[in-house]
Amino acid sequence: MPTAIAVTGADLALPPQDERTLPATVLADLDRQPLEQALSAVQTLVEQHGHLIVLYSRAVPAAVERRLHTVRSLLESDRIALFRPDLPPLAVAVLARQLRQLASCDLGPGVLACAGRLLTHYLHAGALLGSVARLDRVPGVGLTSHARSWVPGSQFGVLAHPQPQLLRATPETVLPGPEFGTWLLVARGQLQSSWVTDTLAPAWKAQGLRETTLPAESADWWGTGKAIEFCAYLPDLSVLYQLVASVRQSVCHWCGIDVIGDRCVFCSATPPPAADLTARTAGAVHAARTARTARSARELTAGG
Repeated sequence: MPTAIAVTGADLALPPQDERTLPATVLADLDRQPLEQALSAVQTLVEQHGHLIVLYSRAVPAAVERRLHTVRSLLESDRIALFRPDLPPLAVAVLARQLRQLASCDLGPGVLACAGRLLTHYLHAGALLGSVARLDRVPGVGLTSHARSWVPGSQFGVLAHPQPQLLRATPETVLPGPEFGTWLLVARGQLQSSWVTDTLAPAWKAQGLRETTLPAESADWWGTGKAIEFCAYLPDLSVLYQLVASVRQSVCHWCGIDVIGDRCVFCSATPPPAADLTARTAGAVHAARTARTARSARELTAGG
C-alpha cells in the first residue's frame, strides 16, 4: 500500500488534481475524541500503509498538535512523520495534495516525506486582507502597515511565502509572483473583491485557476476572516516527480530510511558533523585493516 497522507481537517483535503491523486486521510477532531480512539485510528493507518505522513498548519489548535505528538510517542513508531510547514492553511492543503499525487509513484516513504520540504520552495502563498491589525504570522508588517489598516475600505495584498511582502491592493499594484508556470487556487472568506482573480492572476500568468472553500484555520492564521487566500502551485505530477527524483538520495544515519535533503522528517535527524563522519570512516578503515591482518595471520599459520 502507498504511504498514507493525512491532514487534520476535511477542508485541507482538496479534490484530486488528477486521476492518480490518492485520497487524503482526515484525522479530524483529534483533541475531542478519546485517546484510545485516536491511537487505534493512527495505528490502523500505519499497519495498512506502512508509513503515515501528517501535515498540519501552525494555526492548528494547540490541543490537536499535543494529541498528535502524544499518539506518536505512545505508539513508539518511527513510521509516523509529523510535518508542520511554515505555510498558510491553504498552502498546506495544496502541499498535502502534491504529496498525495507523488504517493502513487515509486518513491520511498522517507523520500516522499522529505519531498514536502522541497516542494514548499515552489509555492507562492498569500491573501488579500481587509485588515492587517492582527496579522502577526508574517514578518515585515510594521506599525505603518498597521496604521493604514485602520482606514475604512483599505485592502492589502500579503505574500507570506516565499518572500514576505505587504502592499496596498490596487488595480496597479501586484505582489511578486513565480517565475515559472503555475496554477492558482483561491479560497474566499468574508471579503468582497476581484483583485485576486482580475489583477493578481493575470500578472502572475496563471495557467489555470480554481476556487475552493476557505480553511477554518485561515481566519486565525491571517488574523481576520475578511480574507481571500490564494496559492500558486505546480499541478503536473510529471514535473513534481522530476523535481524530487533529481535530488540525490542518502540514508538517514539514525533510522536507516532513504531521504533527500538535510533532515529526516520521520526521526528529525540531521547528518552528523563532518568530523564524526571522518572519525567513523577512519574507524571502519581501521577495523577492516585489522580484520585483514588477522585473516592473513590465520592463513599463514594454517599454511605453516
